[in-house]
Amino acid sequence: MKYAIALLLALVTLPAHAMGPWKRDCLLDVPCAVGDRSYHVREPDDWDGETAMPVLIHFHGWQRTGALPVQHQRISGATRRRGVLLIAPNGLRKTWNMWSPDTEDVAFAQAVLEDVAKRYPIDRDNIFISGYSYGSIMAWRVACDRGGQMNVRAMLGISGTLSQAEDCAQSPTHVRHVHGLNDNVLDFEYGANGDATFPVALWRRQMGCGDGNVQSSYNVVDFLTFQRTKWADCAKGTGVVLDTHPGGHFIPHGWIGRQLDDLLGRVPTYP
Repeated sequence: MKYAIALLLALVTLPAHAMGPWKRDCLLDVPCAVGDRSYHVREPDDWDGETAMPVLIHFHGWQRTGALPVQHQRISGATRRRGVLLIAPNGLRKTWNMWSPDTEDVAFAQAVLEDVAKRYPIDRDNIFISGYSYGSIMAWRVACDRGGQMNVRAMLGISGTLSQAEDCAQSPTHVRHVHGLNDNVLDFEYGANGDATFPVALWRRQMGCGDGNVQSSYNVVDFLTFQRTKWADCAKGTGVVLDTHPGGHFIPHGWIGRQLDDLLGRVPTYP
């Protein structure tokens, strides 16, 4: 009996994170429910169960689910090594409603973030959103409609954009987009006179950017070279980055990790 009483007293004095609400009842292929919808979670490898974590919300591609990003080495392989909590929402019918402003999927994305905050201690100053293909377009939509409301520090788009004529209500603090010049699924869109910076024209206009600067080319892996153009003199300290590569429609090795390293002030590593 005395052991039962001692255990009860110990539980009463435990910090909140040890008893909850930091529950681990939905991880990896076991989704977390938000109403009649759901999302997947992957925690960082060495999370101590208490420290507030940066969050990356990643939107899956067409005909995929959130179960893929939390197992994908080019997505979760980046977050789990960098102390970042990966969240992968599930789209209805394995796709996203992102062509029109402020759809139910945008509201769902914000609801996911708020549900995550009930389950985990999160760093509200380091909320990142990303996506691949149709998921990238969804990330653009969320950034366009609720980037400020959700305090999105950076949007990391991969091979998919909204129309550059879109008029956004909000924006994230930073935009980073990567696209293959030979993408034959969601084509790289050149502007007038072959303008190769056109795929981020929306954000340059929205965020009040001046002229961009072509940076030195760089590699994360030796078989893929990125050419970077950076707009650093945007209004209110915001910034836009466009990375291009000679390949097609894929998530480049190490790209997500390199962006997170940069944004979190880490020494760049691979993977």
